[in-house]
Amino acid sequence: MNIKYRLILMNFLQFFVWGAWMMTLASYGFKEKNWDGAEFGWVFSTMGFASLVMPTLFGIIADKWKANYVYALLHLFFGVTMCFIPLIDNPMPFFWMLLLAMSFYMPTIGLNNAIGFNILKNEGKDPTKFFPPIRVWGTVGFIVAMWLTNLFTKEWGFGFSIKVSFIIAAVGAFFLSAFSFIFLPTLEKKEELSAEKKTLSEKLGLQAFVLFKQKKMAIFFIFSMLLGGALQLTNAYGDAFLQDANIFPESSIVFNFSTIILSISQISETLFILAIPFFMKRFGIKKVMLISMLSWAIRFALFGLSGNSVTGFILIVTSCIVYGMAFDFFNISGALFVQKNTDSKIQSSAQGVFMLMTNGIGAVLGNVIAGQIIAKWFEKDGVRIWNIGDSSNPDFINIWFVFAAYSLVVAVLFAIFFRHKHDPKEFENYQH
Repeated sequence: MNIKYRLILMNFLQFFVWGAWMMTLASYGFKEKNWDGAEFGWVFSTMGFASLVMPTLFGIIADKWKANYVYALLHLFFGVTMCFIPLIDNPMPFFWMLLLAMSFYMPTIGLNNAIGFNILKNEGKDPTKFFPPIRVWGTVGFIVAMWLTNLFTKEWGFGFSIKVSFIIAAVGAFFLSAFSFIFLPTLEKKEELSAEKKTLSEKLGLQAFVLFKQKKMAIFFIFSMLLGGALQLTNAYGDAFLQDANIFPESSIVFNFSTIILSISQISETLFILAIPFFMKRFGIKKVMLISMLSWAIRFALFGLSGNSVTGFILIVTSCIVYGMAFDFFNISGALFVQKNTDSKIQSSAQGVFMLMTNGIGAVLGNVIAGQIIAKWFEKDGVRIWNIGDSSNPDFINIWFVFAAYSLVVAVLFAIFFRHKHDPKEFENYQH
């Protein structure tokens, strides 16, 4: 098999095993298990907790051993763990088992990129040119997995319990593990060209934390954390919202095709990537990141305004389209800002800090605090919001407006406190 197609399949499966269950996790916890908001907030925060340490730890192990073997073993362990998750009924044991699964999975995202980069380099190809078209197939894999889960779990399809989503992920992980062992080129550890030994803090990327001494970088990282708290909220609650029978009857298109409808968000994500060079050159990093923050507010508000009507359906689809701008514009422009404002010696570590603040600390705080807020103010007498109320279900709608207000406040504060002067010349040769 051509190396390009091997990398395409690796990226497809990498995100297929994630998309199979992540978007329906809330429906599983709320509808099938009847957990409350606080309990689910902890469950969904497992991805953030696993992102705090595990990617760095297994990155070091991969540097010392064969990266593709580490990658294969992690997916094998992830698949085994996912097989046990459907057997657990209580939220806290479920939290620990999912945390274990995420501890195996989250490091593979970085390893997927590193393996792809190194294989392309060994083939004499520039990763900046050849990897993005390959990486797009990861998003395709995520979308296909969402559609497959929708088919398996809806009454118009096979009508299985949402538990089947974890099994779909496990099967994909087993296949990817075997594929990695057999078909990916073995990447041996390369000897350091420099005689200089790296300290433990350098290996862990801790030297990049010196950037917090710079006011501009400190403000940027703080806002990265604050926005990181909002990045996963629609992934956490979106499918449960669209499957709320109090808002969308079980016979409605939204209820029956909820996961497929949400996949529009990932399709939009792939399209907005292409628009980033134009926006960067025209508006600059600060305005692009500000557009992202405002897009999050719009994303949540559109969900809050939607309902079981033609207009409501249009608002939901529009919200999913806006997601692409909200997600891409901050993540990619933020990474570019870090690259342009850090020394080349610590750029990789600085990118690690950026990911730590958004997908680690920000995601954990966002999910845990959101869960506590929902449990305290949007559940009545211990009855879950998705089982009460009239046809408008005002409690769930108000949740989206709270999320929208939070994102809007972050955007306003960012516009006031983050100072950055745009120089169009910086992006004359920028292409994504």
